Amino acid sequence: MKLRSVVLLSSGLDSTVNLYEAKQVSEVALTITFDYGQRAAEREIESAAKISAKLSVPHKVLKLDWFKDFTQTSLVNRSADIPTSANVQIDDLEQSNVTAKAVWVPNRNGIFLNIAAAFAEGLKADWIVPGFNAEEAATFPDNSQGYLEAATKAFSFSTSNQVQVRCFTTQMTKTQIVARGRELKVDFDSIWPCYFGEAKPCGQCESCQRFVRALGEK
Repeated sequence: MKLRSVVLLSSGLDSTVNLYEAKQVSEVALTITFDYGQRAAEREIESAAKISAKLSVPHKVLKLDWFKDFTQTSLVNRSADIPTSANVQIDDLEQSNVTAKAVWVPNRNGIFLNIAAAFAEGLKADWIVPGFNAEEAATFPDNSQGYLEAATKAFSFSTSNQVQVRCFTTQMTKTQIVARGRELKVDFDSIWPCYFGEAKPCGQCESCQRFVRALGEK
């Protein structure tokens, strides 16, 4: 019997490549995009819907308005500055730790994974698939392999079918993820990599800078 999965799809590089990977080895029952008030919500939802439709996967948007009640992160608080340009130094771990604090959302991935696990159990899915990577795990511990293993252990208690967290890119750099995406024939133009929600990606925030660099490297 083929495995079933639920994919957390923000429409960024990591989650999109993980969706394509999940399609290779499982039946993707659902993609979920979360709107927690982030600046890029509209663009992420639009892109995720198009990516899901292209792969013939049902797509659901879940609105979490209450995030604003516990965080003043610059992703949600529009009066706070998202680090851009020279303030972002993606090869400097010390500076990356500083900029990470500006976009940190308390327990965001924990909340997302728990909601997705409930959907996965209801849909009789074996996996929930987030999009994480090794570069950002250096500053965001909830991107790490250890965190995913801990979440899977927790779900062995909280879901009757023992839903597992499966990420195909946790130990990969962005450049490696782009290379794998090319092998999977991912349409990179459909991806929304930016922290902002303007007409086009800014190219200057940390997320954009990592994406642009990865596209240019071989």
